[in-house]
Amino acid sequence: MRIQKVQAGPMVHPTSIVSEKAEIGQDTRIWHFCHVMEGVRIGRRCVLGQNVFVAPDVVVGDGCKIQNNVSLYQGVILEEDVFCGPSIVFTNVLNPRAAIERKHEFRSTLVGRGASLGANATIVCGNSIGRYAMVGAGAVVTGDVPDFGLVYGLPARRMGWVCRCGTRLAMGSREGICHACGTEYLLMAPGKLKEKG
Repeated sequence: MRIQKVQAGPMVHPTSIVSEKAEIGQDTRIWHFCHVMEGVRIGRRCVLGQNVFVAPDVVVGDGCKIQNNVSLYQGVILEEDVFCGPSIVFTNVLNPRAAIERKHEFRSTLVGRGASLGANATIVCGNSIGRYAMVGAGAVVTGDVPDFGLVYGLPARRMGWVCRCGTRLAMGSREGICHACGTEYLLMAPGKLKEKG
């Protein structure tokens, strides 16, 4: 028996609408009732759960997982391997009014590589989420989140640090270690952490 090698393209559920002017990467799966608009760039190996909306010109890096009922509005940029929990809310205008058009005031939101955003979190536009940061469920992010920062609350505050693998770090005064994978970290300055080595 001969096995034919077939290149895996994106999988789009028949109930979803994807613009012909959107770029969708190989092995990406777009599930039920999604809407992907023109100018969108979605990388390889991504998963868009049920009822995900992606506005024009949004960029989604390789390996992202976007859970059900998330809307990525214009100005949102997700780097590689970002996790968006169910019903995350992104904004793109600070002071919206139905009677006033403010599309020229859209602010961008950058979510760094490997970051995880918990269910029902709200990310106020104009802020950046650092690499491998973790935002707790239900948090309201009103400022920048540092790399490896663990934030939660209303408004979100930094409550600790997390490893690249997602485990909370045990921190000393200047150093920390992940008890799950053994990675060591160094506190460079208040609010700034980096991997050792």
